[in-house]
Amino acid sequence: MPPDPQALARACADAMWAEDNASQGLGMVLEAVGPGTARMAMQVAPHMTNGHGMCHGGFIFTLADSAFAFACNSHNERAVAAQGAITFLAPAQRGETLRAVAEERHRAGRSGVYDVRVTGEDGRVIAEFRGHSRTLGQHFFKDAT
Repeated sequence: MPPDPQALARACADAMWAEDNASQGLGMVLEAVGPGTARMAMQVAPHMTNGHGMCHGGFIFTLADSAFAFACNSHNERAVAAQGAITFLAPAQRGETLRAVAEERHRAGRSGVYDVRVTGEDGRVIAEFRGHSRTLGQHFFKDAT
């Protein structure tokens, strides 16, 4: 009998989170994970602002990329980014908590496509990200495929 997909997604996320120094170091919080989905939050710290006083786009990209990573690694297949692109739509401000919601759009063979929407505290869309994943032929758990 196959394992519960939700429980498997959570176990994969826990295994990844234990080694994810980048996301943890930026103060990100993994709020939710499920099969092909993830939601992460990050507060814009003073060291994340650019010369215009708003959140540097690289940090917004990193938040989106981290949510993408947890979504595409939720099926017990280790996956990495093959490509990622972002469109910035509104500025994010110092002290604001951003949320990134990643959703699987397509997964077949070793490839996947994921969309991530980053929003501000008031719900406005800060950025839209699309990531393409590639599995590595490795599993988090041997007996859970």
